[in-house]
Amino acid sequence: MLSDMMNRREFLYLSGITSAVFLAGCAINPVTGEQQLMFVSPQQEIALDKKSSPHQFSSDYGATSDKKVNAYVSRTGLAMARHTHRPDMPYSFRCVDAVYVNAYAFPGGSIACTRGILLTLQNEAELSALLGHEMGHVNARHTASRMSKGMLISAVAAGVSAFAATKRKEYAAIAAGLGGAASGALLAFYSREDERQADSLGMQYMVRTGYSPAGMVGLQTHLLNMHKSRPNPMQILFASHPMSEERVRNAELQMDTEFLHDKNKPLYRERYMDNTASLRAKRKPIMQLQDGEKLMQQKKYPQAEQKFSSALKAMPNDYAGLLMMSKCTLAQNKAQVAQSYADKAKRAKPGEAQALHMAGISRLVRQDFSGAEQQFRTYEQRLPGNPNTVYLRGLSLEGMGKKEAAAQEYGRYLQSGAQGDMAKRAYRKLQNWGYIRQR
Repeated sequence: MLSDMMNRREFLYLSGITSAVFLAGCAINPVTGEQQLMFVSPQQEIALDKKSSPHQFSSDYGATSDKKVNAYVSRTGLAMARHTHRPDMPYSFRCVDAVYVNAYAFPGGSIACTRGILLTLQNEAELSALLGHEMGHVNARHTASRMSKGMLISAVAAGVSAFAATKRKEYAAIAAGLGGAASGALLAFYSREDERQADSLGMQYMVRTGYSPAGMVGLQTHLLNMHKSRPNPMQILFASHPMSEERVRNAELQMDTEFLHDKNKPLYRERYMDNTASLRAKRKPIMQLQDGEKLMQQKKYPQAEQKFSSALKAMPNDYAGLLMMSKCTLAQNKAQVAQSYADKAKRAKPGEAQALHMAGISRLVRQDFSGAEQQFRTYEQRLPGNPNTVYLRGLSLEGMGKKEAAAQEYGRYLQSGAQGDMAKRAYRKLQNWGYIRQR
């Protein structure tokens, strides 16, 4: 019965709140022109993007040092952006040095594709399809919509005060740019309906820009076949972008109906090959890095080290390869070796932050607390907002005997909303040191 869960007044109160939430949270979808539930404004989308995307890009080893490839991806994306439903968004495009197969978009228009996925493409039309699909997510506001629905569920379940608190908590966690936590919140799984809409919009945008819709069919077909024959590099892509043969059929149907007269538009294969020649010349060592990552996931560290070593013989200054080797040797308790690879990675790409993180961790393992703290402090100056770095800096300061400074970092870490074993340890330390009163 209703009275078993809440009284009539509470029920009416929450019902009224729900109505108010709907009235306050309606917005016009830029793609459909229809009203939709939306609590996240375009300005908030952009702010969330600016706070979170740098952490994901750094996690993927930053924009590739191959300036020609990076400029090509950016040029292709920006040419398409003018033909979207939201051409005023601050779009940016880059190829990141990660070797797994993926592409992703943040809600404010920051879009990345990996070296791994660029090696699977055959022409510029497929690249335009890839970027167009990601722009489809931005234009349909899929991330903002998913966040808004989550907020509504909180409101209905717990009332206004709890809803407000939940909203503040979610916004604080995401807007703070909390490394992987924030990126995960913004790059969470898309529904199959979202994927279908992004595919359709992507085809619209690429055709408007002058490409054959066959590029989308080619992309979908190629990725599906690759997933069947070589699934591991595709796991992350298909986790966030559910794939099916239905999507291939939908692309073929849209091409043969809506864009039948555009099928003969160009694919620009030669232009793609020319602009990605330097990347494709490294195909073999990049595939070795992929294999090494797979072996790392299986905790086959000596075999992974062999793969990374072979790749680095061909690409001795490859930033991603150096950091993969640093992580692999650290997993084998070779902290000194791990530190040397991290330091070399710092020299290979001086502006990137992840090498500082690994350089700090390897020093921390070696109990070089002062050296570790310096690396984490520099990381934070370059890329603030990663709670793990805050915790590790606290650990370093604790090792240096600087209790007050360590307590400050542990407090910052807990204020970020962190949970798990590290948060429990930080809390216990603050209790033991008298900064938190024990109950």
